[in-house]
Amino acid sequence: MIISDYLSTSSISGIRKKIIYVDDVKYSRFTIKRKLGEQYEIYTVESAARLFEVIGKIEPDLIILDINMPDMDGYETIIKIKDSERYSKIPVIFISSRDDKESVFKGLTLGAVDYFIKPFDTEKLIESIEKQLDPENKNKIENKEEIRPNVLIIDDITAMLRTIHFSLRNKYNITLLSKSEFVIEYLKENETDLILLDLIMPVINGFDLIPMIKELPNYSNIPIIVISTDGKLDTVSKVLNLGANDFIVKPFAEEELNEKVERNLRTWKQTHRQKAEIEYFLN
Repeated sequence: MIISDYLSTSSISGIRKKIIYVDDVKYSRFTIKRKLGEQYEIYTVESAARLFEVIGKIEPDLIILDINMPDMDGYETIIKIKDSERYSKIPVIFISSRDDKESVFKGLTLGAVDYFIKPFDTEKLIESIEKQLDPENKNKIENKEEIRPNVLIIDDITAMLRTIHFSLRNKYNITLLSKSEFVIEYLKENETDLILLDLIMPVINGFDLIPMIKELPNYSNIPIIVISTDGKLDTVSKVLNLGANDFIVKPFAEEELNEKVERNLRTWKQTHRQKAEIEYFLN
């Protein structure tokens, strides 16, 4: 039985890692086969239904999904994969023409390990695949991610959480909270290196939350960047006096967000390093 449009012809099956690519466009399937076929055993199928027919026979090491497909789209497909006890641990990468932040955010939150926009960079795709398929390399990546700064983003507007997450996701470990009443409980149980905080929120607003955070053990010096539509001088002055370290006015440029996060984290790291050195010499 033929289970793919274009099977890799070189190498004995089982030696190379097996990848299933799902896309209803035949040319896209051909392109993936051409770009990846020399390194991996590539199986291409035209629909999610076909994927679930052959996945048990192929037992892939990784799955690449398009999003825009008839009958069952990529989002529905990954949900079904992740709900399966047998297949839930197979890494999934999205490749799609959808380039909006909401689509990327949705794909990643549903469990995809990466998201590429068509036309994609082949070298970066292969690098992403290797991170998942090479256990030794993957462990190195995971170890690197463990030491990435932990950034907590607090905003009751989901679209704003998505925007900030999209801008910072490649550099930091991101946690999103849309309910300010859960912030203190979260901080008591999780290590956080920097907080991005909205001001106007229900239950507990940003003005009240800043001093509550600063009173927590280990958080008196944590960098807090306030992001708000209210950029009036008296508002900025008030939050800085309460203990915030910086202020960004909405709408903001992605470059400004990244620059201020990096700068505040750099200052925080220097302070902690100096403190550790002092404690070392005193002891």
